[in-house]
Amino acid sequence: MSRDRHQPDDPGGRPLPPRLDPRAGLPPRSRAGAKPAAAAAPARRSRRGVVAGRVVAGVLSAALLAGSGWGWYLGQVADATVNRTDAIPAEGNEGAGEAMNLLLVGSDSRSSLTEEQLAELQAGTDSGTNTDTMILVHVPADGSRASFVSFPRDSYVEIPGHGKDKLNAAYAYGYAGVDDGASDNQKQAAGAQLLVQTISRLSGLEIDHYAEVDLLGFFNLTSVVGGVEVNLCEPVDDSRWSGAVFPAGQQVISGADALKFVRQRHGLPRGDLDRIVRQQVFIAGVLRQMLSNDVLLDLGKQRELVEAAAESLTVDKNLNLLQLAEQMQSVTAGSIDFQTVPNLGPDKEGSMSIVRLEDADTVRSFFADLSAEPEEAPEAAAPPAPADPSEVTVAVFNGSGTSGLAAKAQGELEAGGFSVASAGNADTSNYTRTEIRHAEGDEALAAALAAVVPGAVVTVGGDAEPGTVQLVLGSDFNGIGQATDAQAPEAPAAEDQPRTAADTGCIF
Repeated sequence: MSRDRHQPDDPGGRPLPPRLDPRAGLPPRSRAGAKPAAAAAPARRSRRGVVAGRVVAGVLSAALLAGSGWGWYLGQVADATVNRTDAIPAEGNEGAGEAMNLLLVGSDSRSSLTEEQLAELQAGTDSGTNTDTMILVHVPADGSRASFVSFPRDSYVEIPGHGKDKLNAAYAYGYAGVDDGASDNQKQAAGAQLLVQTISRLSGLEIDHYAEVDLLGFFNLTSVVGGVEVNLCEPVDDSRWSGAVFPAGQQVISGADALKFVRQRHGLPRGDLDRIVRQQVFIAGVLRQMLSNDVLLDLGKQRELVEAAAESLTVDKNLNLLQLAEQMQSVTAGSIDFQTVPNLGPDKEGSMSIVRLEDADTVRSFFADLSAEPEEAPEAAAPPAPADPSEVTVAVFNGSGTSGLAAKAQGELEAGGFSVASAGNADTSNYTRTEIRHAEGDEALAAALAAVVPGAVVTVGGDAEPGTVQLVLGSDFNGIGQATDAQAPEAPAAEDQPRTAADTGCIF
């Protein structure tokens, strides 16, 4: 990646002295290992994909920088040492707004790893230009929350200028598409720009910033934070492929074990889609650690995080890490959610294994809802004053399955001053909830009846005639003047509930 550097300046314009520069005296980190210029087509991805957790190594540690002189210092250190690349294209980047959209990318580069680290991590060979992890982070203008949306690497998408292919080929197309005489920095920038254009076209959102982290960043981060807690519903044994062998239950993992955890896809019901869940769970664990007092109150650990991040992080030329931290400083674990772009699951395109996304309108609607600023709820109208019972006429229908309940309710209503027009059976005896139905404009009449049947569901419509309120008795009905049985709220469908960083429930 680009190695553009600058010395950090304090407010007075003075450069940091060499003794405060965390890179002083250290040999420059080699970025060798990129594919040669002769590559004319996207490199085939390696069998072993590289982890998603690494993409947050630097950017999320920026959350530690806000709010103090120490934070300003660490911000200057990070800006002085981080790699920069021209990742944001001038064209083909749609949308606008005050919210921030950051594309986090996990590169397949192992160029900064030693032979010993490669062996320890079982990282295999360097595939060069693959981007096996892509996550769009959306932070609204007020910084109140953050949404992480994962894109399966095998998503079958339109890549501008190259037709349809897997999403993780976009970077490689851009990298290989520049002139033979271009530098590695220029090729890497071209790869990043084409990936940004592809994600922007797919989502309909403007990508404001780009951050890419390699394998070393992930390894260092997990070591600095002291491991990350994960929770498995069942034990796993994927020793043949990823090397992941873990017992069931909660456990703390780091380093090589963390890499094995997020790389596993064999033996999982949905393959790469379940690996994405592992990646999201691990990122959530990293965030919980970083937002804990163990890190927030440990200045030495903060500096280690910043140095580890800067060592392996590449960002676009305009990303200000301290400004990002300030924008996100009100975010809590419970306000960070994780989702996956809407998809139909694994599929085939000819002989190629892909992930088929939902149609373009559905995907764009998903991102439009994600990025919509919350609307202020209209001020609720004051409820009408209940009418006097003597003014209310009630038609009673027994849907509870208990014989004689309508007549019993009629007697109790009349004793309370209500007029009962009729009492009989409902269209079915399977009502579990007691209902009060009324015509438009009869809200005061319905309120009077609801006052003596607490817990009943009040609705407008049905076949209720003006001036008469219907009381449909359900199995929860206990009598006039008594509350109905409490009903357990319906649990929303699991797929409708994004997982948050505060969720520590087990995964498969």
